[in-house]
Amino acid sequence: MRLKVGDTVVVVAGKNRFTKDKKGNVVPATGKILEVYPKTNRVLVEGINKVKKHQKPTQENQEGGIVEIEAPIHASNVMLLDPKKNVPTRIGYRIEDGKKVRFAKKSGTTLN
Repeated sequence: MRLKVGDTVVVVAGKNRFTKDKKGNVVPATGKILEVYPKTNRVLVEGINKVKKHQKPTQENQEGGIVEIEAPIHASNVMLLDPKKNVPTRIGYRIEDGKKVRFAKKSGTTLN
């Protein structure tokens, strides 16, 4: 899987593709990857794909009730945000100093 925890991604497909900014304008939804699930090819993105979960009161959560949490989204529905040009980009690999490194294909910027 080419996406890593900490990458900033843009949602390019699905119901969570757009969001509203503070002024009310419709903008593409972006967020940081919190977790990666390579077996199911899904990623958990901060603030994207919020779902409501009904929770019973427990020792840790005395209140219980309805809680909003982020659900995983399929990796094919997100693209890496190019750090230089600030647009969605694909990810490539190249060998530098004997090590395989990731780079953004739009700008050629090396990623962490």
